[in-house]
Amino acid sequence: MKLADFGYNDKLEKLRIENNLSDFEIGRVISEHKERYIVKTERGEFEAEITGNLRFSTKSREDFPAVGDWVALTTYDADFSIIHKILPRLSIISRQAVGQFGEIQIIATNIDYALLIQAVDRDFNINRLERYLIICYSSKVSPIIVLTKTDLINEQRIAEISDNIKQRIKDVPVIAISNETQSGYEALKKIIERGKTYCMLGSSGVGKSTLLNNLSGKTIMRTDSISQSTNKGRHITSHRELIVLENGGILIDNPGMREVGIVDTTNGLETTFDRILGFSQKCKFKDCTHTNEIGCGVLDAVEKGELDKASYENYIKMEREKSHFESSVVERRKKDKDFGKMLKNYKKDMNKNKH
Repeated sequence: MKLADFGYNDKLEKLRIENNLSDFEIGRVISEHKERYIVKTERGEFEAEITGNLRFSTKSREDFPAVGDWVALTTYDADFSIIHKILPRLSIISRQAVGQFGEIQIIATNIDYALLIQAVDRDFNINRLERYLIICYSSKVSPIIVLTKTDLINEQRIAEISDNIKQRIKDVPVIAISNETQSGYEALKKIIERGKTYCMLGSSGVGKSTLLNNLSGKTIMRTDSISQSTNKGRHITSHRELIVLENGGILIDNPGMREVGIVDTTNGLETTFDRILGFSQKCKFKDCTHTNEIGCGVLDAVEKGELDKASYENYIKMEREKSHFESSVVERRKKDKDFGKMLKNYKKDMNKNKH
C-alpha cells in the first residue's frame, strides 16, 4: 500500500519537508494501547514506541501520538519502530479527559469527516448531537449524522426523527440506516470518499462496530448484543483503530463514549448555535448572558417561539460547561507554574547548602 491509500497528501508532504523530516520514514498511527502504538507504513505495520527525547519534551497528554497522527519514525527488522516526531496535525477531535482536572483527551487526529451515530430505538438525543457538533466545529471537521437501527421503528417515526433534527440542526446531512437490512447503506457509501478520513462518534451499543464490519466487507470488530438487563451496549471496542475501507475511505472506530465533555477553544459553540448568536445581536447589553437580563434578544425569541426552548437550554448548559473547563485549565496551569517555581527554588536552596 502507498501512503496515499491511508490518507497521505501534498499538504502533509509539505509539512514533512518544512519540519526537516525527509530522512525518516513516514507512517500513520492506526491504533494505540497505553503508549504502545501500531503504525502503518508503506512496508507494513510496526509496533512503535516514542523516543526518550520526545517523551521528555511532552508537556501534556496532547503531546503524545494519537490515532490518525502522521509520524516520522525509524523502523527495525522485527516489526518494531521508534517514533521521533509527530507531523503537525491538520485537525484534532478532542474532549475533556474523564476524571482529569482541566485535561484534554485527543480522540483522533487528521480527520476530514465525523459520523455522529445514534440509534433511533433508545439512544436518540438531539442535545447529545449538538454536543458532538460543537466538538466537530471546534475541530474543523465536517459532521454527518447517521441514524442506526431503523429496522426497529416504522417509516413514519424515522421521518419524524429526521424532521426534528433538521428543525434544530441546519446544513448537516442526515442518513438513516439499518445494520440488519443494510437499508440506507448505498447513500452512506456515496459520501465516503477515497483518501478521506472518517471518525465515528457515538455511545456504546449504537451499532458502530457492525457498521464498520459492514462497510469494510469483513469482520474487524467483535460485536455483542445489547445487555437486556441494562438496555445498554456492551463495551466491545476498548481502543481506537484505523481501517482502510474497500472503496478507499479511511475509518476510525472509537470506544463508546459515556461522557463527552466539550473543550471548545474556537467557535464550535457559536457555529452549532448560530441562530442564538443571531438573536443575541438584539440584546440590550453587550455582555448579556442570555439568562435573566432585561432586553435580551435570545430570551425574547424563546418567549415568542422563534427559538426552540430545548436548544436554548442546551446552549446555556454547554456555555457553562465551556466556562468551567476554561477556568479549570487556567487553574491547572497556575498550579503547574507554582509547582515549577517551587521546584526551581528548592534546587537553588540545595545548591546553596552544598557550597
